[in-house]
Amino acid sequence: MVNLGKKIRKTIIGISGNDMKKQGDIIKQLTKKELTFHLYFTQILLLTISFVLGIFLYDEWTEFWGQFYFSQEILTIGMTSGLLVVLLDIFLMRILPVKYYDDGGVNEQIFTNRNTLEIALLALIISVSEEILFRGVIQFHFGIILSSLIFAIIHIRYWAHWFLMINVIILSFWIGCVYEYTNNIVVTIVMHFVIDFLLGLYMRSKAGQVSKEGMSHE
Repeated sequence: MVNLGKKIRKTIIGISGNDMKKQGDIIKQLTKKELTFHLYFTQILLLTISFVLGIFLYDEWTEFWGQFYFSQEILTIGMTSGLLVVLLDIFLMRILPVKYYDDGGVNEQIFTNRNTLEIALLALIISVSEEILFRGVIQFHFGIILSSLIFAIIHIRYWAHWFLMINVIILSFWIGCVYEYTNNIVVTIVMHFVIDFLLGLYMRSKAGQVSKEGMSHE
């Protein structure tokens, strides 16, 4: 457990320049079990922060729960927006040089060697925890600009890469605009889930193809 703690602390140290690749190398040293623990621990931490902030920021918890409700917008806006982001991302991945989406192999390590259910569960808890904090708490009280900037800041593995940083900022503002329009966190959770889940499947598939091509050349 001590070694796991040391490895995790290394992954959350601020990065710049070539440190993105270093972070990728560090994450590659983690076992699947250790990486999963780190991912879920991070999301539980975000939910805890949301709860603590909510105690101080909400006069009534009904204000918070009032942001959760089912409507047609979940499908017409949430799912549709998520699909558009995924299609746009895949299109850009195919036409741009590989270096534009190079995050040091972090996303590949996260999604490779996971079955569909594992990717779905991971995408679900990430979308729920991040949307509750950034839209349900921060954006609700402080607005879209601050919530979007903080959302970008916590994705430290993109800091050293201008294209990925712009990508995540635009995505955050897009999700923020959807929340502003619908005032419904369920819509943004679905949008976020669709993005993470489908791109996770795509990355797993892409990694599998590269692996097969490598074996065919041996």
